[in-house]
Amino acid sequence: MIIDSKTVDKLADLAKLEFDESSKEEIIKDLNRIVSFVEKLNELDTSSVEPLVYLTEDTNVMRDDAVKQEITQAEALKNAPKRDSDYIKVPKVIDKK
Repeated sequence: MIIDSKTVDKLADLAKLEFDESSKEEIIKDLNRIVSFVEKLNELDTSSVEPLVYLTEDTNVMRDDAVKQEITQAEALKNAPKRDSDYIKVPKVIDKK
């Protein structure tokens, strides 16, 4: 596959980009180098390589979902900047119309 000016114009249109002529020539050179590298990879014999579905053989290690009381309500309220008798006060985030 050869990248030419027409291909770069189409890619630029799809990506909503604009190039001047000097930039377009550099892009053509860069894209041709990338395509030649990918074509070089196609020369490798991969017939004995299994397709990679998962990166590792590890499985998820699940823990029990147990409720723990890590901090008491009084301890949480002690550090709250604004509080009511039983609740932490926060700024209003939803306006009712």
